[in-house]
Amino acid sequence: MSDFLDQDAVAISASIEAGEITCEEFMAATLERILQVNGDVNAIVSLRDPDEIMEEARAADRSERRGWMHGLPLAVKDLANAKGLPTTMGSPIFEGQIAEKDDIMIARMRAAGAIIIGKTNTPEFGLGSHTFNPVFGATHNPYDLSRSAGGSSGGAAAALACRMLPVADGSDMMGSLRNPAAWNNVYGFRPSWGRVPTEPVGDTFLHQLATKGPMGRSPRDIAALLDVQSGPDRRQPHGCPAEPTLPSIEADVKGRRIGWLRDWGGAYPFESGILELCETAIGKFDDLGCRVEEVAPPFESEEIWKSWTTLRSWAVAGGSAALYENAETRAKLKPEAIWEIERGMGFSALEVHRASVVRSNWFKRAAKLFEEYDALLLPSAQVWPFPVEWRHPEEISGTKMDTYHRWMEVVIPIGLLGLPCLNIPAGFSSGGLPMGLQMFGARGSDAALLQLGHAWHAATQHTASLPGVIAAS
Repeated sequence: MSDFLDQDAVAISASIEAGEITCEEFMAATLERILQVNGDVNAIVSLRDPDEIMEEARAADRSERRGWMHGLPLAVKDLANAKGLPTTMGSPIFEGQIAEKDDIMIARMRAAGAIIIGKTNTPEFGLGSHTFNPVFGATHNPYDLSRSAGGSSGGAAAALACRMLPVADGSDMMGSLRNPAAWNNVYGFRPSWGRVPTEPVGDTFLHQLATKGPMGRSPRDIAALLDVQSGPDRRQPHGCPAEPTLPSIEADVKGRRIGWLRDWGGAYPFESGILELCETAIGKFDDLGCRVEEVAPPFESEEIWKSWTTLRSWAVAGGSAALYENAETRAKLKPEAIWEIERGMGFSALEVHRASVVRSNWFKRAAKLFEEYDALLLPSAQVWPFPVEWRHPEEISGTKMDTYHRWMEVVIPIGLLGLPCLNIPAGFSSGGLPMGLQMFGARGSDAALLQLGHAWHAATQHTASLPGVIAAS
């Protein structure tokens, strides 16, 4: 029965529809896997009562099929609300808070038939690409339990790698669907901004950095889940109709032009072995008939960084200033959150405006670049998964990091513009640690990127390499 856990979610769904396996059987295998490995990895938190979950699976077997996710287990990232489950956001401020309703994206996945079994672990408020918090502790990398699983969708990525979930939801401001996917040898997709709506709370016009999105062990699964999550919400101004991506996933990618940005002309430091692994990996695109060319830095990296850190801190302050202004809750905030909020509260309107002008200029330059290239490539992380007891890396190959998140700088040229981006697994270090590549394109090119990812997946099959924690269980 555990063989089903290794299959892609779309294949599992087809097996359930064909009667080759029941929802009850698949759920039992899933809960057994969670029992075996989650104690070591700590990816799934707030797990519901297993008897209640199994009864819901049996009810799914008796009921009419609701969608392609019918009967599939899902654990929701602990930044989103799932009715009846805690939403802690990794913070003691919200420990014990129970959601009264589903967020938009969660409601859509539940309507497609998913059975929500619990939550996945995340850093406090999702800040920082290392999943640890004072409520649930740290999530460990299943390929090396002494290492970080990344973040902020670290619990989701680790659960996928361990076959504790067939697909997962996540969110991404500063690489949170990409870095953990790279470090756990799975796929993570940051959709075009506005394709997947967030909750219509507070400002819905100005902040365009974070988005929800899917994670999976194949681009086909990513496409299937993205199609469930996508679509406008009438209460929000920026959403737009989104064409389904799954029907077009099979495509001839021969002749597509891909640009390799490497280390942005030396602007981004990398730990030893990462660039070499990525450059070896992208040779597979040549085998697929694509044309890969190295591209010079298209925009000044420091200007992107200044724009990003201004707009990010402004956004964090906009969402969390009330927690800072209350002395009781401020005492429970982690230092990184306080730093972001204080910076954001200190900016003038003109400083925010200037940062957005830089973003606008970079967007125009990128649009010109996508007239030449179908996709661009960057590594998904500048460091290998680091020791789980660290808060964050303080230097990379001799270069000191001046903020808690500077080591993640390679993800921000994409996030600043709201571009679609797929992490594709790129292989492993000599010590067996996973790494990935960011493959990104123009806004609205989600389907085209997933087509390239699908071809890559068929040619590489990196996700078939199971983490050691499974073999040891």
